[in-house]
Amino acid sequence: MAHVIAIDGPAGSGKSTIARRLAEKLNYLYIDTGAMYRAVALWALRQGTSLTDSYRLEQLAKAARIELGPGFRVALNGEDVTDAIREPEVSSAASKVAAVAAVRQALVAKQRAMGQDANVVMEGRDIGSVVFPDARVKIFLDANARERVRRRAEQQTEVPTPKLAEQIAERDTRDRERVESPLVQAPDATYVDSTGLSEDDVEREILKIVRSRISNGKDH
Repeated sequence: MAHVIAIDGPAGSGKSTIARRLAEKLNYLYIDTGAMYRAVALWALRQGTSLTDSYRLEQLAKAARIELGPGFRVALNGEDVTDAIREPEVSSAASKVAAVAAVRQALVAKQRAMGQDANVVMEGRDIGSVVFPDARVKIFLDANARERVRRRAEQQTEVPTPKLAEQIAERDTRDRERVESPLVQAPDATYVDSTGLSEDDVEREILKIVRSRISNGKDH
């Protein structure tokens, strides 16, 4: 049976960074579920689809051919969109697209298919609670709001810090209060607070958890 390492947490908690590092260290497939929602959002924007048109968004999500390749590249319908999906407009649209229940259901099906036959590190907001509730390892990675804003400010230097703080607060509200697959810590997930920790520190702590769970043969 393939191993799934599920990493959930709010925006800016460091999920993507640690998931990539773990995947490289363990030689697992890295699945960035956020990139999948961004890809659908990008397609919707290009098509001129209203972000409130849930039916059309569902159709796009079902039809999208999303491939996650080496070097953490992302392809949409055969086109490399790795850089395009990181544009601010797409980021904003992605959080709205991700709140559409039918879109989440369509992409969850794709995510489950990806994790069927390979050992994977999958990060998002509902991986341990919805996508893979039986994941062998579940981590809920968090950090305080100030730390999460600081990290985003380092990544997005063109956006004023107060604006970033506002965006993260809005994203947190949408993620936690949406009806479909809200951001929650799965009951059997291990909570890791990355505030004040280096990337190396977080990696070491999570690797201890991973190795303990897998060596003990635990499925939850």
